[in-house]
Amino acid sequence: MDSSIALQQLSTADVARLAGVHKDTLLRWLRTGLVPEPRRDRNGWRYFSEHEVQMVVAFARSSGEDASQRRHVAERGTSYLGRLSAIDWDFADAKTSYLTHGIHPYPAKFIPQIPNALIQELSGVGDTVGDIFCGSGTTLVEALTLKRHAVGVDANPLAGLISKAKTSVISEVESLELTELAQRARQLGDSLLPTGENELFPQAEFKSAGWRPAYDKLSFWFELHVIEELAEVLTWCRQISTEPARNLALTAFSAIVVAVSKQDSDTRYVRRDKNIPTGETFRRFARSLEQATRAAVEFSELVEPRFRCDVIAANLLESPEIPMLDLVVCSPPYPNAYSYHLYHMTRMVWLGMDQPKFKKEEIGSHRKYSSAGKNGATAKTFSAEFSAIFRWLARNLKKGGYACFVVGDSTLKGQRINNANLISEVGHSEGLVEVMRIDRTMQDTKKAFNPMIGKIKNEAILILENRGLSP
Repeated sequence: MDSSIALQQLSTADVARLAGVHKDTLLRWLRTGLVPEPRRDRNGWRYFSEHEVQMVVAFARSSGEDASQRRHVAERGTSYLGRLSAIDWDFADAKTSYLTHGIHPYPAKFIPQIPNALIQELSGVGDTVGDIFCGSGTTLVEALTLKRHAVGVDANPLAGLISKAKTSVISEVESLELTELAQRARQLGDSLLPTGENELFPQAEFKSAGWRPAYDKLSFWFELHVIEELAEVLTWCRQISTEPARNLALTAFSAIVVAVSKQDSDTRYVRRDKNIPTGETFRRFARSLEQATRAAVEFSELVEPRFRCDVIAANLLESPEIPMLDLVVCSPPYPNAYSYHLYHMTRMVWLGMDQPKFKKEEIGSHRKYSSAGKNGATAKTFSAEFSAIFRWLARNLKKGGYACFVVGDSTLKGQRINNANLISEVGHSEGLVEVMRIDRTMQDTKKAFNPMIGKIKNEAILILENRGLSP
């Protein structure tokens, strides 16, 4: 070990060099829990103790990750599909909020370790990885960190904003601007002391000149002082000149909207008073923006600029134009499980997004499938939509490329629906043939859906190969 470097200052790259592995390999070991996470400094950077460095070096020597062993495995005839079966897909103790993954709440997203493993085994450096239901951009972040190009598609405009923010590379100047904005918000929030009847010198209520939505239920969902503070923060965010920094600020803003509203939570669309104190909205935004900025800085230092990310706002049923994909990794919406247009409504209203349009386009929404009317959606509706999606996907995924779907069951009209079977059958009719299925147990805190349906405990990783239709 190089004693000229103080151990307490060793970075991830330093430790990877000492262990004789690529930095990306060490990061994967940390994320999947193969080696323990070290402590972090106040800015969020890892720093390793001597014991932790020795553990990494020892693991590297015994891991069999070197090129010669990979060649030996290949010579024995073990395919990459076979290697997938050796992975513990439960990832029970893995950290899931590293890099930019945790900067915005997004219910029902899958853990990043799943796309990370699939991308590593089923694609190569420089390939293009797509997520056709990109949601909050989990697959896109993993693809970029693994030196792939990324393409995300989603009809939800909020998903598009979050995905762009999470995959944004920012400069030192942009980082400084965002940090100063967070400080500005905290200072103003701390200056707004709660007013009470017995105060000797009552403070004037804060009023913002900023825009606020022309929404007739705004005061139903937000306290008046919260509306003023949100309007001010939104004005600041929109004044940021560069798109990457602006997207990050708007995402940090969006991240706090439900928390400061009277909506119970991201997964419960009921009203309750939270008694948000004066100034708290500013303070929450400051914390949210600081977290997003730190995460974006770490992400920016890891991702190489030669790899691009395209986030496309589009309805898949309208067959959007996208770059050709080498691999697809996604977690599609489960029918009757969640209504993003409903639970994200207050966020979309504040961000000026067309929520009614997305409501019509959303695939699998609980409202659509729970309707008792004659036009209520059924399993046949889901099959028909996926049939159209697969016809489009077969043209946009290279021949021999894989499409991976992480999906669980649904309950429709009291009947349990095996969505993996449904997707596999529809895919086969369009030339996308199932080649592997992996069952995994989910953590209790993940994928909480509509309370009437309950929590999904298990899900399948379904892998289809694009073999094309016979002429």
